[in-house]
Order: sequence, then structure tokens, then C-alpha cells
Amino acid sequence: MTVCSINKPDMFPEQNQIIDQISESVIREMTRLAEKHQAINLAQGLPDYPCPSLLKAHAQDAIGADENQYSFTYGLKALRDAIAAKLLKRNQLQFEAETEITVTCGVSEGLMATVLALGEPGAEFILLEPCYENYLPAVLLSGATPVPFTLNAPDWHIDFDELAKHFSHRTRAIILNNPMNPTGKVFSTEELREIAMLCQKWDTVALCDEIYEEMVYNEQRHISMASLPGMRSRTVTIMGFSKTYSVTGWRVGYVAAYEALSARIRKVHDYLTVCAPTPLQHACIAALSLPEQYYDDLKRFYYKKCRLFCLGLEYLGFRFAYPEAAYYVMADFRDIFNGNDLKFSDWLLIDKGVAVVPGSSFYFSKKKYSRMVRFCFAKKEETLVAALRRMGRKIFRDHYRHVNKNGLLV
Repeated sequence: MTVCSINKPDMFPEQNQIIDQISESVIREMTRLAEKHQAINLAQGLPDYPCPSLLKAHAQDAIGADENQYSFTYGLKALRDAIAAKLLKRNQLQFEAETEITVTCGVSEGLMATVLALGEPGAEFILLEPCYENYLPAVLLSGATPVPFTLNAPDWHIDFDELAKHFSHRTRAIILNNPMNPTGKVFSTEELREIAMLCQKWDTVALCDEIYEEMVYNEQRHISMASLPGMRSRTVTIMGFSKTYSVTGWRVGYVAAYEALSARIRKVHDYLTVCAPTPLQHACIAALSLPEQYYDDLKRFYYKKCRLFCLGLEYLGFRFAYPEAAYYVMADFRDIFNGNDLKFSDWLLIDKGVAVVPGSSFYFSKKKYSRMVRFCFAKKEETLVAALRRMGRKIFRDHYRHVNKNGLLV
């Protein structure tokens, strides 16, 4: 008897043209390769330090209290109430917990549910490149057409005259990651206003992934698009707990949108995942009770890592714009390696024992910016020091003495 017939060619349907356009995640593949080659993983956003103990205690208490069954599809009422209070206090956004906030299985599922709710053949989604690699597959799976728009390196500014040419009556949404992965850019109030005017002119939705909202440095200020005049009813705000609280494996996020659009998103969410993990939702209620000091400390925590790592990259010969937020840096290696980003990533992985993400994976056109890679510095300082030493032992040894001598790490 045949146990499994999956390998028989005649058991497969015809190829799916949409799926054939999608590649597996390069970021997750680099994590697998890092493990295989015992390399330091600076590719995926995987902190190597613990989340706040309060969150772990509440998750354990919830499991012990048998909070292990399905929650209400849209999320625990207590969590949605806490999110509504947080949005009002920290983002100046007023949304109804009962009808306008949906708890999702992370920002990734929230994004997918939103794109599927909005997308259809003939619709277009503008993607600001370089962009997080999940955005393009989401648009393709919805049947819509991705319209890439390239930001200008090294400071990742927008040519608004050119951006305006990408909008039309077919433009269903623009996907805006603010703060931005992989560049660490924070969109200014002026930039957001320009995008808002284009959205209002063309009746376009701003789909805003704001997962890195609490990691903003240098007196920069994160502003939610939905808080701008005229944008509440045409903005979908997607946030989550993974980055702010170092719980990337918990997969709890949320979507805030006006009631009519929220109802569409909830339909998709229900059939995608039913609900987010119930005991972890209870722990996320506790997360939102942390004092303001936690967020102040978080900014200093990541700013220190950013300075340490980026100063090291400078001494190694990389070119880049210092991140304004998040925990990534896109760096140009052309002065230290003669080859494209795939070859450089292989060289770092095999010869140096450091895993990074090839920059081309953040572009719809894979040929663009093939001399850049993305580093993640969400690591303990000793991990970052070890990675920099592997990439250039003598250079970084001198640099590390210099920055400590001059007190730059304090």
C-alpha cells in the first residue's frame, strides 16, 4: 500500500501563476543557513535577550488558569479595551474597541488580512522600496498589482513629483512602513502630509505598518498617519507586540480601522487564523500596563546598540545612513568587496561566520541596490562585538578601544 502519493507528478494541479511569482522568505532562509553554519545571525530580527519578566509571568498564569481555548475571534475584549486606551494615549488615535480593533496573529497576519480585504484583480498597491519582503507576496496573493516606488539612498528621501505619477484611479492602497524596515527611516510630518494629500486626491487607503513605533532615536518623533486631518477613515493602522516587548514568537498584533473597513478585515482574519493565542493575549494586556519609563529605557537601549554597531561598520568601511529608528541598518559594501549582494552575503556567512540579508530581497526589482545588505542589531552587545570582530578583527579591535576610551558607548 502507498502511504504517500504526494511525489507523483499526476497528483499535482496545474501550476499556480501567482504562487510561482513568490519566493520563499530570504530572511528566514538566512536564519536557517546561520544555524547550519553556526554563524552569528544578524539577518532576522531575533533578539537574543529575554522579554520583560512581567509578560512571562502573566503568560504562565494564563496557561495555569486554563485560558487555553479559542478567544473571541477579534481578540479578548479586555485586550481590545487596553489597545484602544493605548492608541488614544500614545498615538492620539480614537478607535472603538468593539468594532474597530482586531487582534491578529502578529502584524504579518494583520497585513495579509488587510491586503486580502482590499485587493482584487485590477487594483494596484504602491510599495515604497526597499520594503519588508512580506508586502509583495501579500499583494500578489490578493490578485492586485504591485507598483514599486524606489526611495533615494542614502537618506531614503521621497521625490514627491515622481511618487505622484504612480497614483491613479486604480490605486487601492499605499503600504507605508513607519518607522521603516530595512532602512530605519522615520517619515516626517511633512512627508506624511504629502502622502496624505495624494491618498485623499485619489481616494486611496494608507496601509500603515507601525510595528517599530517605540524604537525612535535622536529626538525623532513617530507620528501615526491616521492622526492627520482627513486620514482616520482612509488609514489602516497595524501594530503589534513582537518588537516593543521582544516577543517575536508570540505572534500577537492588532489592526485599527474605521468600522466599515474593519468589518471586511475581520472576515478575512476569521478564516485565516480564527484567533491569536489566548494565553499570550492575556500577557499582552499586562504589557500595555508597563510604565512610561519602560519606553524611555527601550529607546536608550536600542540607541546604544545602534551607535556601537554602526560605528563598527564605519570602521570596517561600509557606507550607510544612520538609522533613525528600528533595529536594522542597510549598508553599502562596495568599498570592501568586489561582487554583488548575494556573493557578499555568502562570503560573510561561510568565511566570516556572520549571516545578513542581501539588499536585493527588499526590492521588487532584484537588480536594484545589489551592493547593499541589511544587518539586524537586536542583539546583546557581546554578540554585536563578536560579529564585528569576525568581519574585521584588527580594524574593529582598534575601533573598540577607541570608542571605549572616548566614552562613546556610555
